[in-house]
Amino acid sequence: MIKARSATRDMTTGNIYLHMLGFALPVFVSEFFQQLYNTADALIVGIFLDNASFAAVTASGTLIFLLVSFFTGTAMGAGVVIAKYFGAGDHESVSRAIHTVIALGLVCGVVLTAVGVSFTPVFLKWMNTDESVLPKAVEYFRYYFIGAISMVMYNVCRSIMNALGDSKRPLFYLIFSSVLNVALDLIFIAWLRFGVWSAAVATVISQTASMILCFIHLLRRGKIYTVSIKKIRFHKDMFKEIIRYGLPSGVQNSVIGLANVIVQSQINSFGELATSGYGAYAKVEGFAFLPITGFSMASTTFIGQNLGAKEYGRAKKGALFSIISAVIAAEVIGLVFYFTAPYLIGIFNKNPDVIAYGVRQARTVSLFFCLLAFSHSVAAVCRGAGKTFVPMIIMLSVWCVIRIAYILTVMHFTGEIGYIYWAYPITWGISSIIYLFYYLFSDWAHGFEKKVKENGGSE
Repeated sequence: MIKARSATRDMTTGNIYLHMLGFALPVFVSEFFQQLYNTADALIVGIFLDNASFAAVTASGTLIFLLVSFFTGTAMGAGVVIAKYFGAGDHESVSRAIHTVIALGLVCGVVLTAVGVSFTPVFLKWMNTDESVLPKAVEYFRYYFIGAISMVMYNVCRSIMNALGDSKRPLFYLIFSSVLNVALDLIFIAWLRFGVWSAAVATVISQTASMILCFIHLLRRGKIYTVSIKKIRFHKDMFKEIIRYGLPSGVQNSVIGLANVIVQSQINSFGELATSGYGAYAKVEGFAFLPITGFSMASTTFIGQNLGAKEYGRAKKGALFSIISAVIAAEVIGLVFYFTAPYLIGIFNKNPDVIAYGVRQARTVSLFFCLLAFSHSVAAVCRGAGKTFVPMIIMLSVWCVIRIAYILTVMHFTGEIGYIYWAYPITWGISSIIYLFYYLFSDWAHGFEKKVKENGGSE
C-alpha cells in the first residue's frame, strides 16, 4: 500500500494525540475566521448603518443556516467515504468519490441559489420577521444567495481536503477570504455608504475567492486528490455510498437549522430589539462553538481513516480524546462568556435593551456548553464510523421535535421569552444522556464491517 504524502495526513500510524491536535488546531483557527467572516457583516452594519439593518442581517442568520446546512452536512458525510478509502489505501475509490461529490455539489449549489433567491420573502414572513426589518432582510438575503454555489463548493472542497487529513490549506484560503470580506465591507458600507445589500455582496465575492483557491489546489496534477474536469460526474456506486453516509448528516444539520428557525420566529414575535439581541448573542456563541467544531472534524476524519484501516483501538482512543477535549474547552469558554456577556454583546449593538436580551440568553445557556460539546462530539464519532443515521434520529427527535414542542407549549401558557432560551440546555441535556448510552454500550467501531455484510461482502 502506497501512502500519499503531499497535502495529506495519514492518521492511521503515529501519535494519536498529536494527530488529533495537529488536525484540530488548523480547523479551530479556520472556524475562527469563518465566524469572523459571518460576524463582519453584522458588526460593520451595526456600527455604520441603523438598527433595522443590523436586525435584517441577524434575522436571516438562522434561515441561511437552515438552507445551507443540508448541503454542508451532506459534504461532511461524503468526507467519511473519502476518509475510509484513503485509510484503506484505495486511491482509485478516493478519486471516484471526490469527482462524484464535486458533481453533487455543483447541482446542489444551483438548486440552493434558485430556492434562496426565489422564496426569500416567503421564508422571512414565515419567521415572523418584524415589518420594519423585512424589506432590508429580503434585500440582504437575496444578494447573499446569488453566491450560494460558491459557498456550497467551498464546503465540498474543504470536506475533501479534511478527509485526506489536510486541515491547513482550507485555513489559509479562509483567512484570505475573511480579510477580503472585512475589507470589502468597510469599503462598501463605511466608505461608499452603500446599503445592507452590499454586505451580502462582499460575502459573495469573498466566498467565490476561497472556492477558486480550493479548486486551483485540487486541480494540481499527480496527486491522489487531483481533480480532472472531464471526470466530474456521478459514479453510481460512489453516489450511493455518499448518499448513504452524507444524506443523514445533511438531514441532521437541517433538523438543527429547522429548530433554530422555529426559535428565531418565536423570538422575532417579541419585536426588533429582541431579534437584535438574539442575533448579537448568536454571533458571540459562534466563537464559543469553535473548539467543538475543531475536535469534531478531527474526530470524524481520524475515526474514518482508522476504521478504514481496521485500527479499532486507535479509533476508540482518538474518539475518547476528542470528546474530553471538546467538553473541557467548551465549558471553559462558557464560563468566560457568562461573566463577560454584557461586554461581548455590546460590541455588536450599544442599545441597552438589545444588550439586555442578549445577556439574558447568554447567562441562561452558556454554563451548559459542555452538554452541547458532548452531543456534537459523539455525533462526530458516529459519522466517522459510518453510523450517520444515529445522530440524525437523535437530533430529529430531541433537537427538533422535543425542542419545538417545548417552545410552543411554554409560549402558549406563559408568553415569556426567557423560557425560549431554556429550550437549548434542556434539549442538549436530553441528547447527551442518549448519546452517552449509545457511546458506552453500542459497537460503533465496527459500523463499516456491518455495512459490508449487509451488502453481501462488498461495499
